[in-house]
Amino acid sequence: MLKKPFVGKGRASTGPTPLGRQRDFGIFWAAQTLSVLGDAFALIALPLLVLQATGSVASMGLLTAVGGAASVLAAVFAGTVVDRVDRRRLLIGCDLVRMVLYGLIPVVWVFGARVWLLYAVLPVCEAVGTLFAVGYVTVVRGLVGTGRLTEANGRLNATAALAGVLGPLGAGLVAAWTGPAGAVAVDAASFAVSAACLSLVRLRPRPADDGSAEAAPATAGAGGLWRDLRTGVAFLYRHPVLRSLTVLLFGFSFFTLGLNDLVIYHIKHDLGHDDGTVGTVMAAGAVGSIAGSLLVARVRRRAGFGPTWIGSVTVCGLAFAGLGLLHPVVALAGLSAAFLACVAMAGTCSMSLRQEVTPEHLLGRVTSAFWTLHYSAAPVGAAVLTWAAEQHGTTPVAALAGGACVLIAAAALLTPVRRAAHGET
Repeated sequence: MLKKPFVGKGRASTGPTPLGRQRDFGIFWAAQTLSVLGDAFALIALPLLVLQATGSVASMGLLTAVGGAASVLAAVFAGTVVDRVDRRRLLIGCDLVRMVLYGLIPVVWVFGARVWLLYAVLPVCEAVGTLFAVGYVTVVRGLVGTGRLTEANGRLNATAALAGVLGPLGAGLVAAWTGPAGAVAVDAASFAVSAACLSLVRLRPRPADDGSAEAAPATAGAGGLWRDLRTGVAFLYRHPVLRSLTVLLFGFSFFTLGLNDLVIYHIKHDLGHDDGTVGTVMAAGAVGSIAGSLLVARVRRRAGFGPTWIGSVTVCGLAFAGLGLLHPVVALAGLSAAFLACVAMAGTCSMSLRQEVTPEHLLGRVTSAFWTLHYSAAPVGAAVLTWAAEQHGTTPVAALAGGACVLIAAAALLTPVRRAAHGET
């Protein structure tokens, strides 16, 4: 049985309060958008600093690899940390740490380039960013209640997608005006404002543990870390819908993480277009992601979880298969928008369901386990698909990957996902 929805001011209500009237969610929404905007700034500003200092593309790639490795490592223990500490303080602390560390870079750069500092700062900031991401997922239900979860996640994901577009654009403009170090300074400032916003948010206290083995608090130490990870995995395994989703998304992530690389390769290598065309297609995809995030709550209310998720994955597969077959830029932009719109819809549904059915004291560990399991093969998939595209061309590889996604959607019809409406098993 789910508890009555918690709404904004810390009390139960007979019905979900419209998000526009929930003060705490509005402030949290602004803070999350600013945090994602800061991440998007860093995505452009830091590689530009490395390129400015070294002129080496290999050095840029190494910095990205180091940051990515730190993020994956942090995902393993993020749930344990989130479930052991005050979540609002954790989110504020994550923003403040990133503010300080990113703020060091432009200060040091005044006295000359110090590339080693980037390799020291970025891994820590990426790890802290993963903690923030897991922490923010765990507090949304306490802000809006279960009745508004999908709508709230849709709005958060829509503005995150918008920040993902505006961040790199803004970073490029600031870097052109003041230099890359100035863009990093703006990045640091965004985290300061985000932390200030979060300090104004009131979160519901987590319920006391009920004494059961499942409700046992997260434990410290290396042994405790793996026990906590197993706790999250065990909950996923025991819940029929989440178990099925974890397996299905393992395959979906394997076949789709390399999509952007395939699209860029197809546009530039196969079709001979320039970087501006790549940007246009990617921008269309971002618009699709925003649209899908805003529509998902309405679609899920009408169709239910299962049809929405399965239908979204089906459209993703069809769009992916078509990307390698079509040449007109308008058609590629439309397929990219359709793909990312449905990725946003499926992803928002999946995240909302986890928040709805997971006990509060386990939410961090379950989120961490879910992310770790279903993304674990994605980097390998991206490497395999891009290698295959270079050897055999994007058309057969995109058709194969898209077809595999359609098969994953078909397989979902044989699982409890098909019957799930609002988290029922």
